[in-house]
Amino acid sequence: MRIDPPGWDEPGVIPEVTLGKHCARLDLKTPSGRNVFSELLNKADILVHGYRSDALEEIGFGTAARQAVRPGLIDISLDAYGHSGPWARRRGFDSLVQFSSGITATGMDWRSADAPFSLPVQALDHATGYLLAAAAVRGVIAKSTGAGPISARLSLARTAKLLVDHKDSPSNARFAPLMDEDFGTTVEQTDWGPALRLLPPVNIAGIPMNWTRPAIKLGSNEAVWLG
Repeated sequence: MRIDPPGWDEPGVIPEVTLGKHCARLDLKTPSGRNVFSELLNKADILVHGYRSDALEEIGFGTAARQAVRPGLIDISLDAYGHSGPWARRRGFDSLVQFSSGITATGMDWRSADAPFSLPVQALDHATGYLLAAAAVRGVIAKSTGAGPISARLSLARTAKLLVDHKDSPSNARFAPLMDEDFGTTVEQTDWGPALRLLPPVNIAGIPMNWTRPAIKLGSNEAVWLG
């Protein structure tokens, strides 16, 4: 389940990031919204949240409170600038962190531009997303083997440091042109019409990657667990 606040939308990316998800809205600033969230959390195995380090604490859902509602919860947290230090409570997103970490300065040199230049993809979002998924899987493994639940804290700034510390030689090589075989063969009936998905960049032998729910608009579902 994906939960968003009332009115929030990201029209440019929603068709990409809601695949397989039950999408609901809750206003955690209201008593009724917090009550529903507590009920959902009480039955959750994993919570992945992308708030500032102090945001949930301020509305009564800090780390200790989350564990009290759901003991053993696998708790994965993402923010922009880390969970300690002077910028811990600062809002941010991929492009801003690229600017503040010096990545855009490197891009300016690479492009011989006269202004900071961001990477051509949201590299911090993508890279941190893989790390978030890995942290969640490790949490499931740890819990299933009796090692206990885990929590993980990730940030776009930390991912930016990993990239900055592992510089490589710039390349101007062109990507191969898009081919029909780059797409899956199943037509997905999304809220925006029928679509074909690009095949995933990696796969695990014997484990097909598929979803039973197509991409949908935010807030399309009720905030209740299915089944």
